[in-house]
Amino acid sequence: MAEDDLSQVEKLESGLYELEPTPTHDAVFEQLVDSNEKSSQPKRPSSTGLGLSQHSAIWYLTRIQKYSTYVFSAFAVMHITNTSLIPLALQSVPASEPYLLLTRPYYQGPPAEPLVVMLPLYSHIISGLALRVLRRNIAAERYGEAHSKENKASFFTRFWPRVSGISKLGFAFSPLVIGHMFINRAIPNHFYKDADNVNLSYVSHAFARHPVISYTGFTALLGVGCFHIVWGWAKWLGWTPDQITDTSGHRAVGKKRRWYAINGIAAAVTGLWMAGAFGVVARGGEAMGWVARQYDEMYRMVPIVGRWM
Repeated sequence: MAEDDLSQVEKLESGLYELEPTPTHDAVFEQLVDSNEKSSQPKRPSSTGLGLSQHSAIWYLTRIQKYSTYVFSAFAVMHITNTSLIPLALQSVPASEPYLLLTRPYYQGPPAEPLVVMLPLYSHIISGLALRVLRRNIAAERYGEAHSKENKASFFTRFWPRVSGISKLGFAFSPLVIGHMFINRAIPNHFYKDADNVNLSYVSHAFARHPVISYTGFTALLGVGCFHIVWGWAKWLGWTPDQITDTSGHRAVGKKRRWYAINGIAAAVTGLWMAGAFGVVARGGEAMGWVARQYDEMYRMVPIVGRWM
C-alpha cells in the first residue's frame, strides 16, 4: 500500500501521469465504426413510405415493359376477333359491323382507349428504349468502352447494345402500329370529332381504291406485329431457344425445335389474321356517295403517301 502511495507522489512531482488510451475524436471514430458495421451487414430491401421497395431503375423498367404487354395483348385478341375472325366466320363486312360496334366501348374512347391501348403501347416502347441505354451505360462502367479511340465506332454501336431479333421486330413494328393508329383513329377523330361511324367499310374502301399501298402496309403490319408478339411471349414464358436449360448433347436439337415451333405459331397467327383481313374485309368494296367522298378526304390527310390516295 505504501509503495502505491509513493508511486502516485512521484508521478505528481514529475508531472507525468498514466492515462487510459482513448480516441481523441470520439464522434469521428464512432461514425467510422458504424459505417464499417453497416457495410459488413447484408443489405436488406427496405421500403419507402409509399410502400415501394428500393429496386434499381432496370428492375422497374423491365416490369413495365413486361406487364404492359399483358394489357396490349388483351386488346390484340379483341382486335383480331373483330377484324379477322368474325368477318372470316360470317364472310361479310356488313354482317360483321354490329359485332365491331358491340366491343368498341371496351377499347375505344375514354377512358378505355388510353388505358388499354395508348398507355401500354407507349410504356412498352419507352421502357424498352430506356433499358437499352441503361444496360449499355452499366456495361461501359463495368468493362470500359468497347471501342478504342483508334477504332471509333458509329453512334449505333457505341450508344446502342447488340440488338436481338425480338428487338429488331419491335423497332420495325413501332412505326407501323403508330401509323395504323394514326390513320384509323387520329384522322377520323380529327375529321369527324367522333369516329364511331368509322368501321370496317373504311378499311375496305382503302383496299378498293388504293390496293398497292393497303396490301403492302397491312402485310408489313400483320407480319412484323404477329412475329414480334409471339416471340415476345415466348421470351416472357422462357420458351425461346436461348432460354433452354438442357446442357446435354440434345441442346442444339432442342433449340432448333423451339425455333421452328415459335415461328410456326407466329406464321399461323399471321395467316389467320390475313385470312379475315385480306379474304373478307379487303374485298368489301368501295363505299358509295357522300361516305366515299369523306373517306377519300380522310385518306388524303395521311402523311407522305396521302398525295397519291
